[in-house]
Amino acid sequence: MGEKQTIGLLVMAYGTPYSKEDIEPYYTAIRHGRKPSPQQIDDLARRYEAIGGSSPLAKLTVAQAAALEKRLNEKQNKWTFKHYLGLKYIHPFIEDAVGQMKADGINHSLALVLAPHYSRFSVQSYADRALTAADGNVTITPINSWYRQPDFIRYWSRQIQLVFDTIPAEERKQSIVIFSAHSLPTRILAHGDPYPDQVEETARMIAESAGLNTYARAWQSAGKTPDPWLGPDILEKIKELNREKGYKHYIFCPIGFVAEHLEVLYDNDTECRNLVATLGAVYHRPPMPDTDPQFIEALASTVLQSVDKEPSVDD
Repeated sequence: MGEKQTIGLLVMAYGTPYSKEDIEPYYTAIRHGRKPSPQQIDDLARRYEAIGGSSPLAKLTVAQAAALEKRLNEKQNKWTFKHYLGLKYIHPFIEDAVGQMKADGINHSLALVLAPHYSRFSVQSYADRALTAADGNVTITPINSWYRQPDFIRYWSRQIQLVFDTIPAEERKQSIVIFSAHSLPTRILAHGDPYPDQVEETARMIAESAGLNTYARAWQSAGKTPDPWLGPDILEKIKELNREKGYKHYIFCPIGFVAEHLEVLYDNDTECRNLVATLGAVYHRPPMPDTDPQFIEALASTVLQSVDKEPSVDD
């Protein structure tokens, strides 16, 4: 037998500041080169301080990519996978990762964004940057979405069941699960973007798997721009549920995210938690997927399903 072909695995993610000094260039990159005001920088720095000074996302993303490569090479012996980490708004940038693939002589790569749901506004923008950087020198096959992956659904179902196990039996009917994902500008709807429908389908599949009779959906972490963003906002949804049902337990599942980071640790664990406490209810939030083996298995299955569809990798 000949030597196994090495396939690149471009793992792409949003990125996060590594230190306080990174906040301004990171925020500037998010704003497409427009420098944020001192007030905006201070506000973001305050949020990082509230979660301990920095986000664990950087280390978790590195660990997720490494765990995925390891699992892929354990699951099959047809190819050797080598991962390259490319971040959207901080180094190593997507372009850096593609450049390293070229330098390493990688001819073919799959590209996976660490976000389960596809949007032209978000996931597509990662793929576009990767393909532009490849400039035809590396064949890159983007994976658009993986929100239906069974192990991803089972991960969240299991976590919800574990939370319910901690709630007194007589109070379980007074509990509500809120599924959330990052809001996007409503202008995506004009072009038939599949993002909202994919998030809804994920929520439904998890609810069915977990045996939930009722659940709620909301959007979180909307950008501070003049444009309208998808709603209802999660804080408004909590108030509505309290007015209408007076739930005693609120279980938050940020299914649009895959790791502990600012939007979860601050937007959920600080803002949502504080609101729930003022309502006299109990806040619950299962751990994020991070490097849980079941989650890594979901990603590995996604990659292998994609590479099996690609005849070019055997050429």
